[in-house]
Amino acid sequence: MAEGVGAALGLTLAGETLAAGAPAAARAMERVRGADRDRATAYLETLFTLAGVPAERLGEVRTCLAGLHQERHLWCATAAGTRETLERLRAAGLRLGVVSNSDGRVDAALRAAGLRDCFEVVVDSALFGAEKPDPAIFRAALDALGVAPAEALYVGDLYEVDVLGARAAGIEAILLLPETSAAPDGVRRVASLGALADQLLPGGRS
Repeated sequence: MAEGVGAALGLTLAGETLAAGAPAAARAMERVRGADRDRATAYLETLFTLAGVPAERLGEVRTCLAGLHQERHLWCATAAGTRETLERLRAAGLRLGVVSNSDGRVDAALRAAGLRDCFEVVVDSALFGAEKPDPAIFRAALDALGVAPAEALYVGDLYEVDVLGARAAGIEAILLLPETSAAPDGVRRVASLGALADQLLPGGRS
């Protein structure tokens, strides 16, 4: 993403620079009370602003990102070890699903990331007709899995969208948050999926 936008705008942008601004961009996204599209815009604009893109060129960034998103889903990058962790969880007998605020292409994004086969159920807000934090979309995933709310655990990276939405559906939630970021009071947190698997599985890391 950094290289593509940088080339289009004639700017030097590195993935590491964008990654460094991710915590601040996530906080900016949390402050938005509109639709998920508005939260995504706030996240990306903050990310590129912190990376040094002038405010007057953010319109060009939006246009470039829209084009890149049509070519290849922007949200299909994964952290190192993600598939290994998901396979550990499945091997332990846990059933996995995805609830995503997306544009109808989350299934394709998971396939592009090589992760679709790790999940039994994928619920895409654009196809379902409601976005997180509406508890209905969480309940749809529970129904598809045949799992009761008390038996489920939801992991997400946005407090207002993921944690509050899951709780409204009666599901315990964990916030996926870098160790350098503070979590709201009373919220379980974990720094990575690998760390979560270590907590959930007997004996931790094998």
